[in-house]
Amino acid sequence: MNTNIVLIDDHKLFREGVKRILEFEPSFNVVAEGDDGESAGSLVAEHRPDVVLMDINMPQMNGVQATAELIAKYPDMKVIILSIHDDENYVTHALKTGAQGYLLKEMDSDALIEAIKVVSEGGSYLHPRVTHNLVKEYRRLSEEGGRGSTSGGQQSRTIEYRKPLHLLTRRECEVLQLLADGKSNRGVAESLYISEKTVKNHVSNILQKMNVNDRTQAVVTAIKNGWVEVL
Repeated sequence: MNTNIVLIDDHKLFREGVKRILEFEPSFNVVAEGDDGESAGSLVAEHRPDVVLMDINMPQMNGVQATAELIAKYPDMKVIILSIHDDENYVTHALKTGAQGYLLKEMDSDALIEAIKVVSEGGSYLHPRVTHNLVKEYRRLSEEGGRGSTSGGQQSRTIEYRKPLHLLTRRECEVLQLLADGKSNRGVAESLYISEKTVKNHVSNILQKMNVNDRTQAVVTAIKNGWVEVL
């Protein structure tokens, strides 16, 4: 099935570059383009796309505001935010409005295509560095919460670090750790001296075995269980 996409970004050169990348994917169809958040509503109403790629910084109405309005009117609309900001405050604010994806504009074409496919199928997708920053913040808040809940002078128990070898193969454990480190598929491939295709197969196996929809959920689950270290 084809995936219809509306692209909203006020930088025409960047927008044209993204559109050119998407045109190489046979199942993708860019049905409309806009240069401001205010145009998003009318374009979505007219074309009813499967996915909206939304720049976060735009005049008149920014991407977060536009996403909030779209989700309020079309609760099932799938929005991926495009941003230069990897700060967790930007990310959490965007996700709270209902966005299912958050990509940094430094992404490569493979990440863009993968994100659209994952989100269009109902999953969520965060840029690897964004995921890494979020899980670090999650770990920090968890540790602070644990210290705050201790009583009688006792220290909170440190989560025992252990690899989930009962669930994953040793290679899959290595891939999971590198995902937690914020590596993209290419970064994992370079670190382990394997092909990107092999990495994709490992990631697919990890998601299936962990019963999660996407790599972000896999990393968060691994953090909660102490299966990976967060640097």
